[in-house]
Amino acid sequence: MITLVLFDVVLWCVASAIAAVGRLEFDPQAVSWDGVVLLAATLIVVFLALGRITRVHQGRAKVATVDETILLGIVALTAGATVSILNLFFQVVPRTVPLIAAFVALLFMLLGRAAFRSLVTTEDRRAAADRDHRVVVVGAGDAGRQVIGSMLGTRTSPWLPVAMVDDDRAKRHLKIGGVPVRGRIDDLVAVAETYDADSVVVAIPSAGRELFQRISAIAHPVGLDVKVLPSVTELFHGRAGIRDLRDIDLSDILGRKQIETDLGSIADYLTGKRVLVTGAGGSIGSELCRQISKFSPERLYMLDRDESALHAVQLSIYGHGLLDTDDMLLCDIRDSEALNAIFATRKPEVVFHAAALKHLPMLEQYPVEGIKTNVLGTLNVLLAAERQGVSKFVNISTDKAADPESVLGYTKRVAEGLTSYIAGRTSGTYLSVRFGNVLGSRGSVLESFARQIATGGPVTVTHPNITRYFMTIPEAVQLVIQAAAVGADAEALVLDMGEPIKIDYVARQLIAQSGKSIQITYTGLRPGEKMHEDLVASEEAERRDKHPLISHVDVPPVNPKIAEWIAARSSADARGMLRDVCASMSLNDQAQDVSPAKA
Repeated sequence: MITLVLFDVVLWCVASAIAAVGRLEFDPQAVSWDGVVLLAATLIVVFLALGRITRVHQGRAKVATVDETILLGIVALTAGATVSILNLFFQVVPRTVPLIAAFVALLFMLLGRAAFRSLVTTEDRRAAADRDHRVVVVGAGDAGRQVIGSMLGTRTSPWLPVAMVDDDRAKRHLKIGGVPVRGRIDDLVAVAETYDADSVVVAIPSAGRELFQRISAIAHPVGLDVKVLPSVTELFHGRAGIRDLRDIDLSDILGRKQIETDLGSIADYLTGKRVLVTGAGGSIGSELCRQISKFSPERLYMLDRDESALHAVQLSIYGHGLLDTDDMLLCDIRDSEALNAIFATRKPEVVFHAAALKHLPMLEQYPVEGIKTNVLGTLNVLLAAERQGVSKFVNISTDKAADPESVLGYTKRVAEGLTSYIAGRTSGTYLSVRFGNVLGSRGSVLESFARQIATGGPVTVTHPNITRYFMTIPEAVQLVIQAAAVGADAEALVLDMGEPIKIDYVARQLIAQSGKSIQITYTGLRPGEKMHEDLVASEEAERRDKHPLISHVDVPPVNPKIAEWIAARSSADARGMLRDVCASMSLNDQAQDVSPAKA
């Protein structure tokens, strides 16, 4: 502080002399030096007084920053203007000298500070020359400027910025902290080779999935490690720095931010109610139970045929896995008698039906097993719920039910139709929720890829161009809980999951993050597998009248008698019948109603 004050005092003296000599046509003999001394003293006193008020020398702004430049300009020119007014009355020096002195002093002060900043930056770069990672920064905007400043200004940082790339041609000659822009994003590999860089930092907080894909496709094949900054909203309350750098995560892969729902404002239908979740031990079911438990239901019943899964979910919610309470229900939904007994004794008011067989290749081999669980099991739960008078019933479906081509898709489409049928003859609200692949769920591609990477590969992908819709477990569960609040009878609710994503891209991202050299093997499409999934069937008309990211589609009913008839067929016949039922999905007039007692 004292050094900076003395520096400015000297500059005011020099500036006053230069202004006086310059005003009098550079004739030192014509200058009244007593007046110049008085002028300099007055300018220094006023400047230091204003500086004290604005704390220009007390660290209000960092030296040689834009903020300090503006503040210093205001103080210096105000001091010059103030002394000019005083000089009008006392005529110590020619009238224009105080203002000339103010401009000269300000110029010198700014040049001196800039030289100091340049010297410090040069020293920082010299000290950082032996850091672990040489970095090419993608993006020469404000975030790039902040990241470079943070890297150079943090002596313990392992990162050394050596070059930048940016597609904005107006920035092609730009330098930030001595770090030059050396090309466009497509030049990334050449720039990295020129500067011997091993890492890439994407300093574009607004970057979307397409840009991440583009940069990853360029960087990963040559072994460049890719780091990213958080999004604009994550940076809203702070500046971008090296502590913000992270690997590409699920939000980057999704190409959108995870959808957050204010469940507290819509889930009051759970408070004080008896709630039952089937498939409670699964990825979706267990997260449902954890979320529902936060809304203080009168009782939360968790039903599954897997005792180990029930043990895990009880442990995650209550901190113990004793399995000795009447809310832990060991039951197979195929067993209608046991299911009816449970509904009769527990009397649930809200039901979330998450139990299902979901692995496509397995169901293609054993279609009858898929029918027994996904069709008849769902029917058993529906009829038990109808008999008990359940007020809200949510059937969890899949995007494979839209224009289905697999046994999994057929059975889930029929399950949607059964839910719609029961909705038409009961006073409660019965509906379905349809979503795509759930990242992180048991058996998901994310889990499969992670296991393959852990064992050294290869990572198996069916086709380089195959795409899927993705969502996270929290998004899926929020949609399910919200569905019961905003959905209507006989509907399927569909989350807007953005654009479909190439499975190959997800695999490459995970491999790159692992740091391992692992091959990808393409196995080809399996029976019943689509190249691209749909969220809404071709004949369905979607509407969005409750939530901007949730579509509603009407589901034609399927008579339970038809479901039982399908179940009685052989494996070959059953698959064909499922396909035919899904093709029509208007069979409620082809068979007589079947009562709960007969079912």
